[in-house]
Amino acid sequence: MDLLPISEVSRQTGVPPSAIRYYESRKILPPPQRIGGQRRYTPAAVYQLAVVRRAQEAGFSLDEIRRLFFGFQTTTPISTRWQRLAADKLSDLDAQMARLQSMKDLLDRLRSRCRCETINECGAAILNARARSAPVTRGLH
Repeated sequence: MDLLPISEVSRQTGVPPSAIRYYESRKILPPPQRIGGQRRYTPAAVYQLAVVRRAQEAGFSLDEIRRLFFGFQTTTPISTRWQRLAADKLSDLDAQMARLQSMKDLLDRLRSRCRCETINECGAAILNARARSAPVTRGLH
């Protein structure tokens, strides 16, 4: 089996050597063999890094990627792992999108309806709206 130096793994994956070392420190990648003090990787490291990059493109954190690699029984196929993590991530994204839509709606109302002259007037309108649990036509409301 040919072992690859970190520079070759970096070239093949587009992942900088510093990031490869970081993934090792975060236990995303197993520690490589060392020959003459230099890291040497199996070809499997190239494939693992390809999966890491794809997972990051999909918005997964390093903790989630670690779970993808190590959070399942070793007999669980990668497709099943992806499906479970993707379902969780999609739920998270739906919640984030709902929060973003709420923020957008508030900003649209602010831009089109706020006519307050002072911070105090605006603050009072916010508190009054909150007390009534209903939107008002003035202030950040």
